[in-house]
Amino acid sequence: MMRAAAILMLAAAPAAAAAQEGAGAGWRLVWSDEFDGAAIDRGKWDFDVDCWGGGNEERQCYTDRPVNAAVRDGRLVITARKEAMTGPAFPLSQRGDPEKAKALATKAFTSARLVTRGKAAWTFGKIEVRAKLPQGQGTWPAIWMLPETNHYGGWAASGEIDILEAVNLGVRCDGCAGGVENRILGTLHFGGPWPENRYKGDETVLPAPLDAFHVFGIVWEKGKIVWTVDGKPYATRVASEWTTSGSSDPAAPFDRPFHLILNLAVGGGLAEGRGIKGVDESGYPKNMEIDWVRVWQCSDDAGSDCGSTGDQDE
Repeated sequence: MMRAAAILMLAAAPAAAAAQEGAGAGWRLVWSDEFDGAAIDRGKWDFDVDCWGGGNEERQCYTDRPVNAAVRDGRLVITARKEAMTGPAFPLSQRGDPEKAKALATKAFTSARLVTRGKAAWTFGKIEVRAKLPQGQGTWPAIWMLPETNHYGGWAASGEIDILEAVNLGVRCDGCAGGVENRILGTLHFGGPWPENRYKGDETVLPAPLDAFHVFGIVWEKGKIVWTVDGKPYATRVASEWTTSGSSDPAAPFDRPFHLILNLAVGGGLAEGRGIKGVDESGYPKNMEIDWVRVWQCSDDAGSDCGSTGDQDE
């Protein structure tokens, strides 16, 4: 059963006390952000700042400006804006190369990508985020995790956990219930370094209404990850379904610390290849709102009391 293995654990804020009670028997709240301060807590979050496009030909520059990410009325608001910007063409991790450090790119939109990298990461536990997602062709909000170090090799040999992705919500969709895009995705990436990477994922219908807050989460233990929406499981992956070229251990690469990422992308291969294709540039700015982020781990004395899915009423 899951055991505490965070590389950094912060005491629960008073505002999160109720979260502990709702987590279920055996779970211990080890990190949270209720966004009840006046600004983004830079002790918990950092920003990726670049115009790289995420490796997916996305159309935004990520910034650390308050117009792209700020705390408002007790919520983190990530805002995608239609405005041209020029900035680094590669992520910080690649800018050790002098040529890449000098390269610039210009994008037609701006947005934000917040990370706990270098501040908090966890191995196993229950991670949940209560969020309201934007709609429109080309919108691509995501809640996901990357390894704190590339212990098993470059992406995707060391893994990627996509807790939530949604593209083009509310857009006309011939194959969707009600005729509009209403699906969310939960996915693992693994295998070898690109282009030997692989993935497995599932989709489910986001409960109506689409423009309401929902709770997106995973329950992650050694050799098993369960995806949930509003506390109800909809997908499960087990160790026999993933591999890494960096180890023969069946639990690898999902047995190391991973940090959390919140971002709102515009365009890119997944979003532009679905729905009515491309990016609808009308209706901007668009917001992704996050009410809270909570991370629990199984108490050392809980035995088998931590539920396999952590179902709860919200």
